[in-house]
Amino acid sequence: MADAPTPGPDRAVPLSDSTLHDLPSAVSVPGYDRTALVPSVVHIGVGGFHRAHQAVYLDELARRGHRDWGLVGVGMHSPQIGEVLEAQDRLYTVVERGAEQESARVVGVLTRYLLTADDPGAVLDVLADARTRVVTLTITGTGYRIDPHSGEFDADDDAVRADLEDPERPGTVFGLLTGALARRREAGTGPFTVLSCDNMQHNGAAARTAVLSFARLRDERLGDDLAGWIEENVTFPSSMVDRITPTTTPEERDAIAASTGVDDRWPVITEPFTQWVVEDSFCAGRPPLEEVGVQFVDDVVPYETMKTRLLNASHCALGYLGHLAGFRTIDELMADDVFREYLVRLMGEEIAPLLPPVPGIDLTEYQRTLVQRLSNPRMGDQLLRLCRRGSSKMPNYVFPSLRAALEQHRPHQLLVLAVAGWMRFLRGYDYAGERFPVEGPLSERLGDLAREGDVEPEVLLSESTVFDSLSRDEHFVASVEVALRALEEQGPREVIQLYLTLDEEGAA
Repeated sequence: MADAPTPGPDRAVPLSDSTLHDLPSAVSVPGYDRTALVPSVVHIGVGGFHRAHQAVYLDELARRGHRDWGLVGVGMHSPQIGEVLEAQDRLYTVVERGAEQESARVVGVLTRYLLTADDPGAVLDVLADARTRVVTLTITGTGYRIDPHSGEFDADDDAVRADLEDPERPGTVFGLLTGALARRREAGTGPFTVLSCDNMQHNGAAARTAVLSFARLRDERLGDDLAGWIEENVTFPSSMVDRITPTTTPEERDAIAASTGVDDRWPVITEPFTQWVVEDSFCAGRPPLEEVGVQFVDDVVPYETMKTRLLNASHCALGYLGHLAGFRTIDELMADDVFREYLVRLMGEEIAPLLPPVPGIDLTEYQRTLVQRLSNPRMGDQLLRLCRRGSSKMPNYVFPSLRAALEQHRPHQLLVLAVAGWMRFLRGYDYAGERFPVEGPLSERLGDLAREGDVEPEVLLSESTVFDSLSRDEHFVASVEVALRALEEQGPREVIQLYLTLDEEGAA
């Protein structure tokens, strides 16, 4: 019998409700009645990560017979994803790429998609609906507007001021949340849980601070006490999320159509690994996500500390040094013995020994799994994607380990090299003078300082909003200057190889 022909993009089936049963049998499709889903979870920030992570967990619940946790998606400004989803009856494909095989599933749990910029009133209505019990967020760390030093909400923003002046047409996340909670209080329908799923430590506390701070500003204008009601009734659990999700390019979209037979205008590519750890603090009930692999705990901090200091810090270290060395994807870099050994030693010798115990986690096995995940040749995560927002990532992911190592007089030279790699990257050009984008908050200012200081780090370290106490540590300043000069004279791979041959005293 002849092999079945490869579907090819020209023979792929356009994704919609009416074509679900026409898709190739290898594609897993939702077998539940989508019209029976109760829209009780609202998610703000429907990007690739959410579609590969939280939405998949909810889809799996629906497949197991739990129809009370349907999903409503909310975008803030960009209409593109909404247009694609609506054209496909809010269906989309998740492609899991392991090192040796690929699988595809169609996610059907999304019942509705709204764009705040088009109709903020409709978003308020959904949030105020008594059926809404949980509101989840992926709005990026900077979206919470929390000053990293004071820990306070920064209200100095035109959009925030506009929401305070016209609370019935909010354009910010916190204007939406407080407006909806005000309606629910008035109607007697009770609160909803606000669950941050952003990749940042203490994300629940950040969400709580932002919502309460905005509510207090609102109260000052309206003579209300909404903030007091929120503080007493609304819960803001923290969570730790993990699943590598690269950006889907047009070329990848065509490749997915060819390999799966599904014509999806915006599929999501992700890895088989997924993890979600959630603080069990819900004021209006919660979905039984423990049935589909979510871990509910009393304290998320050890898990998020482990993840941010191992995975996210590794992304930072490898991203900047690897791009400067000429690599473009993480799997290509991990195929290089020198960079692979750098990662293993960075995690095992300089980061992991500083971590607190993590209940139920074998840190040695966790590190081995990270190496395997980053080495997956079928993911091809772009290093430049990992290099975005360095001014927030480095202080959150790398600097905590570095400060702890300096305080405890533990090995830290590989961490210093990661910082030097970022400083060199901030100049915005490689060793051949070829320019590349430096994206993120403060990127223009930090780039100017990096170019001005060249191999002398003091100029860049003067930016206290980023470096804080590190700029006053003479040992660190001297160490990073040595690393910067070495990178300039020899290049990243050669310097890493040198540092790997030295012990802490030799490198210092």
